[in-house]
Amino acid sequence: MPFVGIGVVMIALFLQLNYKTSSFLEKLRRVDWIGTVLFLASTTGFLVPITWGGVMYPWSSWRTLVPLILCGAGLVGFVIHQEYFAAEPLIRTDVFKSRTAAATYFDTVIHGIVLWSLLYYMPLYYEAVKGFSPILAGVALFPQTFTVAPAAIIVGATIAITGRYRWAIWAGWVLTTFGMGILIYLKIETTTVQWIFMNLVAGLGTGILFPSMAIAVQASSTNENQAYAVSMFSFMRAFGQTLGVAIGGVIFQNQMKKKLLGFPLLADKAAEYSKDASGLVQIIKAMPAGDMKHQLLVSYTDALRYVWIVMCALSAVALAASLFTQAFPLDRALETEQGFKEKEKTKDEEKSETRI
Repeated sequence: MPFVGIGVVMIALFLQLNYKTSSFLEKLRRVDWIGTVLFLASTTGFLVPITWGGVMYPWSSWRTLVPLILCGAGLVGFVIHQEYFAAEPLIRTDVFKSRTAAATYFDTVIHGIVLWSLLYYMPLYYEAVKGFSPILAGVALFPQTFTVAPAAIIVGATIAITGRYRWAIWAGWVLTTFGMGILIYLKIETTTVQWIFMNLVAGLGTGILFPSMAIAVQASSTNENQAYAVSMFSFMRAFGQTLGVAIGGVIFQNQMKKKLLGFPLLADKAAEYSKDASGLVQIIKAMPAGDMKHQLLVSYTDALRYVWIVMCALSAVALAASLFTQAFPLDRALETEQGFKEKEKTKDEEKSETRI
C-alpha cells in the first residue's frame, strides 16, 4: 500500500499531459449515441435470456427466444452502423480485421466460457458429491485460483523480457485442454490428493492465457486503435463468462435428465432434479444414505463429466485457432491524440538550435 500511495503522488506531480481541449457541447457531439444505445440494449437483452434460459424458463419458451432473436438482430445492426455510418464509432471494426486479432478475440470468448464453467461447476462437485460446505468448497478451489495469478505474473514478466508471446498462448491452450481432459476422470471416489493435482493443470493453463492473449491483442492493433482493442478484449472475456454458465447449465440439465431416467428409483424425479445444478446440492445433502442417494451422486458426477468434455473440446478448438496468431514487435511508441507535454526549452537551448 505505501508504494501505491507514492505512485499516486509521483504521477500527480510529474506526469504532464498535453490535453486536447474542446467545449462540452463539442464532446457531446462526438459521442456515438446511436451506436451506444444499440450496443447496450442489444448486449443486455442478449445476455439476460441466456442467464435465465433453462433455469427460469425453458430454452424453447418465447420469453427466451424472442429477446435472443431481437437482440441478435440488434447486434448485427450495431455492426453495420459502426462499419458504414458512424462518424466516430463506439467500437472500431478495424480491430477485428487482422488474422491475429480475430483468432485472439475468438479464443478470449472461449477462455471466458471455460474459466467460468470451471469456477461455477467445480464448487458444485465439492458440495454435492464430496459433501463440503460452501466455505470449504471455496477453499477446495485453491488449486485453480492460487495458480492463475502466479502463472499470469511469471508469463507476463517473461513476455516483457523476451518480447515474444506466441509460445505462451500455445502453452496456455495446451495446458488448458489437457487440464479439462483430466477433469473428465473425476469420480465419486476420487481422493483429495487426486483432485488437487487434477485441478492444478487447468489453473496454470488459464492463468498463462490472461497476459499472453491481452498482449497479442495489443500487438496486433494499430497505435491509434489500442484503447478500442483493449476494451473489446475485456468485453469478449466477460461475454464468454456469461455464456460459460449458460452452456454448462444446458449440458448439465440434458445429461442429468438422461441419466436419471435410467434409474427406476429416480425416473419420476428426472425433470425436477435436472432443472438446477445448484439447487440440487441441498436435495442431495438432505437425502439419507442409500441406493437413491448413490444413484443421484452418480448422475450428478456424470452430468458434470459432460460439461468437462465440452470444455475440453472448446479448448482444443481454441488451440487450433491460436495457431493463426502472428508475431508482432512489442517495442512500439504509444501514439495518442493528447500524448505527453514536451519539455519547455531554456533560452540557452533555443540559442544553441539557432546557431546550428
